[in-house]
Amino acid sequence: QLQLVESGGGFVQPGGSLRLSCAASGFAFDSFRIGWFRQAPGKESEGVSCIRNSDGSTFYDFSVRGRFTISRDNAKNTVYLQMNNLKPEDTAVYYCAAESKATVEAMCFHNRYEFRGQGTQVTVSS
Repeated sequence: QLQLVESGGGFVQPGGSLRLSCAASGFAFDSFRIGWFRQAPGKESEGVSCIRNSDGSTFYDFSVRGRFTISRDNAKNTVYLQMNNLKPEDTAVYYCAAESKATVEAMCFHNRYEFRGQGTQVTVSS
């Protein structure tokens, strides 16, 4: 069974940090790209950051560059999103998704994925 399970969301004040985890099972993790996407109320989903598990190549949306870091642990079949200097506009449901063919740029920029997790809420507020 293909499965992605997110964890690590929560409430944080502006300037704070959170680390999201995406645990994968049921597919060849090393062969896939994993992306983090987010959707705020009333807005369309957007790609935040994507990583190719085979070689670690990454893509970041302009809005999070320098603040967010994506990484993966292939031994644990897990992808992480370290989020620093969080801003209120980062508030959204964050979900991870998997894609086997597209480049990381295409995956993130065009919201291309084959399956996704349920998501975890991130709220940034004072």
